[in-house]
Order: sequence, then C-alpha cells, then structure tokens
Amino acid sequence: MTGTGPRPVTAVGAQMHALVERLYPLCRSITGDGVRATLEIIGEYVPLQVHEVATGTQVLDWTVPQEWNIRDAYVADSAGNRVVDFAESSLHVLGYSVPVSATMPLAELRAHLHTLPDQPSWVPYRTSYYTPQWGFCLAQETLDALPEGDYEVRVDSTLADGHLTYAEHVVPGQVPDEVIVSCHVCHPSLANDNLTGIAVATFLARALARETPYYTYRFIYAPGTIGAITWLARNAERIDRVKHGLVLACAGDPGQLTYKQSRRGDAEIDRVLRYVLAASERPHRVAEFTPYGYDERQYCSPGFNLGVGSLSRTPYAGYPEYHTSADNPDFVSPEAMADTLSVCREAFDVLDRNRRYVNLSPYGEPQLGRRGLYDSLGGRSDAVQAQLAMLWVLSLSDGEHGLLDIAERSALPFGAVAAAADALHGAGLIKE
Repeated sequence: MTGTGPRPVTAVGAQMHALVERLYPLCRSITGDGVRATLEIIGEYVPLQVHEVATGTQVLDWTVPQEWNIRDAYVADSAGNRVVDFAESSLHVLGYSVPVSATMPLAELRAHLHTLPDQPSWVPYRTSYYTPQWGFCLAQETLDALPEGDYEVRVDSTLADGHLTYAEHVVPGQVPDEVIVSCHVCHPSLANDNLTGIAVATFLARALARETPYYTYRFIYAPGTIGAITWLARNAERIDRVKHGLVLACAGDPGQLTYKQSRRGDAEIDRVLRYVLAASERPHRVAEFTPYGYDERQYCSPGFNLGVGSLSRTPYAGYPEYHTSADNPDFVSPEAMADTLSVCREAFDVLDRNRRYVNLSPYGEPQLGRRGLYDSLGGRSDAVQAQLAMLWVLSLSDGEHGLLDIAERSALPFGAVAAAADALHGAGLIKE
C-alpha cells in the first residue's frame, strides 16, 4: 500500500467517538427505519449502496422476516406519569414488540417486565425477533419502587411486510479478489456493541480510499445473523472472490485486543493478525474459533468456509456492561477505537503486501552493489537491517514463501522485508 498514513490518533478517535454519540439514540433492530436512518448517517462518511430485501424472501435456510417499526411506547401509572418511557431510551422496549394498548394491574404486568436484579440501576437489552411478544425493560430499582395498582401499557409499533435493509461500501483495488469487513447494525442504544464496530469500519474505509490497495475491500453493514445470511445468499455465486475477511465488533471498550480466528484456523488473515498483534507488543489475546458470537460464524459455516476472523477488544458477553444501558458512549473511548483502527490498518497493510516472489538470479548471491542497492542504504540508521532483509528475500523468493513467511523466519519487521522486496523488484532481481 501507499499513502500518507493515518491521521493523528486523537483526531480520528474523537471523530469516531462523535459518530458513536450521533448514532446512539437511534432505535435499531434487524429491520426497520432505525437501520435506514443509521445507514443514512454512515453514508455521509462513505458512499453506500443500500439493498432492500423483501419480507418472505428465502435466504439459505432462513426467511426474511416482517419489518418492525416503533413510534412510541410507555408504561404509565394511574396519574398518567410515564414510569417506563421509550422516548428516554430505545432499550426500554423489548425489541420486535407487537402492538399493545391495555390497562392492567402490576401483578399482571410483571410477566412482561425485564430487569437485571444483580445490576439494579441498569436497563437490560432484550429482543423477541421470531416469537410474537411484547415487553418492557427497566431498572430493577425502578420496578421495586412501583406501587401496586393499575398501569396503562402502550406499544405503538407495526410488524408488517416490508424489507430487510443492508448496505455495502467498496474500495476498489488493483485486483478483483476481495477482503470483506463486516459489522452488525441491528443493536439499539449500545455503544460498544456495536456502534464502535460501525465507526471503526467506516473510518477504516475512509483511510483505504485515500490509498491504492492491492485487494478490493468490501465493507458490509448488515443486521446480525439474518443480515449476513442474506448477504451470503445473494452473493453465493461470487463468493469465490472473497479471499480474506474480518468482523469488527466491541471495538471501543477499555479491554485488551482479542482476535478470534476463523474456523479454518490457518487462514492467511489468522496468520496476519497473530503476527501484527505479537509484533506490536500490545496486550492481546488470540482465541480459537467457536460457532457462537458474531457473523464470523455465518461466513465460516462449512459450505462457505471463508477465511474470516473477528477482531474486538473484550469479546461479546465478556464485560458486565454487555447488553445493558451501561454500554453507553461514556463506556467507550476515542483512544481504544483509534487503537483498534490502527491494528486494522497494520494488518491490512501486511495482508495487501504479503505476496510471493521468485528470485530471477537464484544461482549464487547476485551482486547488489553493482545494481546500486547497497549505495541506496548509505547513511540510513537501519542500513544493516535493510541489507539483511534483502538477503532474506533473495534467499526465500522461491515461489513458495510469502513476505510474511520471510518476516517470521528472519525475525525482521514486515515493513523492512516488504521494502526490501520493493527494492529488489525494482532492480529486476525478483518477480511475483
């Protein structure tokens, strides 16, 4: 890759955090106007191709569900005071609640109320996508303070035939082979899960657009599970173009970086992320694949078996704030998001440049001085390292070893190895 490099960390981090704050109030679900409003805002940062897939469309073993939209919802006491109010937070309503308008005693209402007794001041996030129900989520301390009596219950929602909405942004590369970057856009007011993933993906796309990447990068903004399945169903005939992929989620919390490997475990993206994280000396963890989590499990399903891993900080369900009102913009930081973005850029730089070469002068060591390669190192503080990198590239450019192989075996920085390859290629000593 070429380019001017990343902007200052503080500036990019602040811009990503501002995007999280802007998206936070919107009520998102697996379908509906909240998803469209989210994609409209993202479209101000990167151009999007938005897709609408009709209710009832068969997508692999699933069917696109009815579209859910909500205008208002509340629980009011006998004096008309709203004790639970959707207008205060989209988390207060059970996702995909069917419409209801009724008055009932608290004893009957309790069956439709969801709380977190162990975290009495937090509101949980709950959904009921495929079973017709209604309900409200509230803090346990709010519930404990409610007196017995009758309460007005209203959910002004619609569940009707419509569409599932997802979007793509493509950064053209030098080759049509693709790297997919996927994030889910279905969660309501939850900052780390997954507004930070959306923000990091968006600013990664902006950074790549300023460069000339080798691969074509396809960014997928889709509802979790059903959205990824829909994308796979609609792209099954061209799925062989996808050579690598990364799911971004939970990208802004204070925890250390975690990379979850693809189902294959030996995919190139797995090697690259393991290498980049280790070489950076950041605190991190590499986890084995499990068929539970985010949409890596769809991309890695046996029929597709794509080399798609997942990058997060603290993984799903690994922090107390997960799927609660405590996962708010104050919980995530510009610094953490900027760090996640930086790792993505480092990893894709390695992925983009990790190609195999053949030594065109394999019988003995070619004379580098005669070609001006040694002279070009004069005065450089890393001259010894650069010279050694050239020798390693010449030694292992046999068509079987990529530049990442050479960096790992030589214990030299990947950037030094890639620069050596560029110099040797320019001198006509190696070819792809």
